[in-house]
Amino acid sequence: MQITRDNISETKVKLTISLGVEELVHARQHELQEQAKTMKVTGFRPGKAPLGIVEKQLDQAQFQASVINHAINDFYGQAIDTEKLHTLNQPEIEVGKFVPFTDLEFTATVEIMPKIKLGDYTKFKKSLPKVTVTTKEVDDVIENLRAKSAVKEDSDKPAKMGDDVIIDFEGKDLHDKTVAGASGADYTLSLGAKNFIPGFEEGLVGVKKGEIKELKLTFPKDYHAKTLAGTKITFTVTVKDVKTTALPALDDKFAASLGPFSTLADLKNDIKSQLTEQKNVEAVNKIKDEIVEELVKTSTFTLPDMLVNDQIAMLEHDFKQNLVYRGITLGEYLQQEGFKDEAEWHNKELREQAERRVSVGMVLAEVAEKEKMNVAEEELAARIEVYKQQYQQSAAQFDTPDMQREVASRLLTEKTVERLFEISTSK
Repeated sequence: MQITRDNISETKVKLTISLGVEELVHARQHELQEQAKTMKVTGFRPGKAPLGIVEKQLDQAQFQASVINHAINDFYGQAIDTEKLHTLNQPEIEVGKFVPFTDLEFTATVEIMPKIKLGDYTKFKKSLPKVTVTTKEVDDVIENLRAKSAVKEDSDKPAKMGDDVIIDFEGKDLHDKTVAGASGADYTLSLGAKNFIPGFEEGLVGVKKGEIKELKLTFPKDYHAKTLAGTKITFTVTVKDVKTTALPALDDKFAASLGPFSTLADLKNDIKSQLTEQKNVEAVNKIKDEIVEELVKTSTFTLPDMLVNDQIAMLEHDFKQNLVYRGITLGEYLQQEGFKDEAEWHNKELREQAERRVSVGMVLAEVAEKEKMNVAEEELAARIEVYKQQYQQSAAQFDTPDMQREVASRLLTEKTVERLFEISTSK
């Protein structure tokens, strides 16, 4: 077998593969043996006829085509191994020359993973910050727990900050036209939560059940929906109910209601411990993100268009599903964000995300290979069991080969990032 390699680009090659009699004889014999298994030849039991007789009864054009396909399948794989290529898709095959069972030449054009020159991650140096938890942070958690344990009671008094109001609201522009996405019914709004644009919640302080309030407001200039940013709008708000919040007393009894705590001090110590652990985890994750970002920036490689486009398609699919859950059409989203069409959305929003995903995946895969990282069978089995416990209703999906490969890939990525973290934080 002779192989000629033509590098079309960093991510695409064309292999010209030439085979002679020695390589073709195996393909020919194999195809004859396969045909002999089922061919009926007078005077012989099935599968026992001499191959020479079998060949004479075959349609020669079809037989030669079968030999060519067999040889291509065998020797294309060998050529890929010889050239040490990591292919990304099925090749485009073109037969250039075939002298029956003597000479075969074909080309295979295929997308490949480009070479990557990694940044020297052994020189990345990071240190973990010392985390602290303030008394205010603990008190904030306590107040949040009190709010969750609070009892909501109907109130005939004017609404104040901290109360809930159940409202119907409709927003109209200066032309008295209803604004898409600016209306709602039976909406529970916590005054002071800052879930609405500035002025909305403040404008409802003092309202009573049954009142109708008109609010003339302006959307912030940096509002996330670009079509509404800076827009003047009039909200008509119907107050259907006002509920005041009755907080539990801050004492040992309240602490005991939340778990195995004898005193309020025990609860506060537990909260401080959990906040400290949470901050440590966040600090570690922040450093890991910094390491990966630095690795991507200091590495040199070419992004394969095919991988980027695949990621764009996946992001688009997931995003459209999310829009369905939110009750928004893609057209409405594009209009809100100021995109003129899907193509502009792809280029300005999805492509950047896709390119980052592919970049991170490529450099981490290269590190995993360089560091000889792998996922042991017992590690994979343990992680799959965890997922099965978490997603019991769809546990069977984790028995499929595709899902197990995906889980193994996630595990390898985690282990690789952990290895980078160890190297960067070691003294």
